[in-house]
Amino acid sequence: MSARWVLIVALLALASVFVAWFAPQPSPWVALAVFALPPVLLAVAALRGNRKASFWAGVFALGWFSHGVMVAYSRPGERAHATAEIVLALVVVFAGNLPGLRARFARKR
Repeated sequence: MSARWVLIVALLALASVFVAWFAPQPSPWVALAVFALPPVLLAVAALRGNRKASFWAGVFALGWFSHGVMVAYSRPGERAHATAEIVLALVVVFAGNLPGLRARFARKR
């Protein structure tokens, strides 16, 4: 599986985590728009071959990682969702940067 497909799957999984996390709340629309919509849009952009999608996914993943760490530390009842957010944010960072890392550290011919 290529890094692009790993990125797409991780972004869609992250959006699914956010939907499962925020959908049971009384008015989830703002939380879903803020949290679930960006990974879906980035996954669609990556699927269409947009080269900047992996960069922006990595930038957003830094915020998702920080949010997950904060919630996992401060709200024990939401720790499972926060841990999933942390793991998927790390997958997004590594999948988004893997092509550049491969190019940087490839053997020179």
